[in-house]
Amino acid sequence: MRGMRWAIALRDAAAIVAGCALVALVFNAVRGDGIPLVQKEEYQILVPCPETMGDATALAPDAPALRSPRALVVDARPAAEFERWHTASALNVPYDYLEPTPPAVIQRIAASGAAEVIVYGDGADPDSGEQLARELSGKGIRNVSYVTGGAAALQKGAPSGGQP
Repeated sequence: MRGMRWAIALRDAAAIVAGCALVALVFNAVRGDGIPLVQKEEYQILVPCPETMGDATALAPDAPALRSPRALVVDARPAAEFERWHTASALNVPYDYLEPTPPAVIQRIAASGAAEVIVYGDGADPDSGEQLARELSGKGIRNVSYVTGGAAALQKGAPSGGQP
C-alpha cells in the first residue's frame, strides 16, 4: 500500500513537470523575443553587468593629461602588481570583476577635487583599467579616462628604474 502511494505521487509529479514544461515551451515559441533553447554564442561570464557602466574616454599611454597636476591617476591592478611598478602618485584601487568598488573608495575619488580621473589597468582583454573607469563614470564621477594598453604600455614609455 505504501509503495503504491509513492508510485502515484511520482506519477503525479512527473505529469505536473511535463505540463509546466509544455506550457513554458509553447509560451517561449509564441513570444517574438523568446529565449533560445540552445545558445549559439559564448557567454562572457567575467564581465561586469553593463547597467552600472558609464562612458570613459580612451587615452594613449603618452597623453599629456597623464602628467597634469590636476589629474588623479588610478591603478586598477592588484596590490602586488602595484607594488612592483606604478606611476608616481597613482592611487591603487584594485578592480574586481565580480565585486563593485566600495562606496568609500568612490567617495574618496569624488572628493579628490581632480579635474580628470585617469585609470590604467592590466591591459588585458577585458582591461581592468577600462572596466574600473566605466564603473566610476557610471557611479557619477565625471571626466574619466583610461589608458589603452594599461600598465605595460605606460612602462614602455617610463624611464628605466620603475616609477615615472
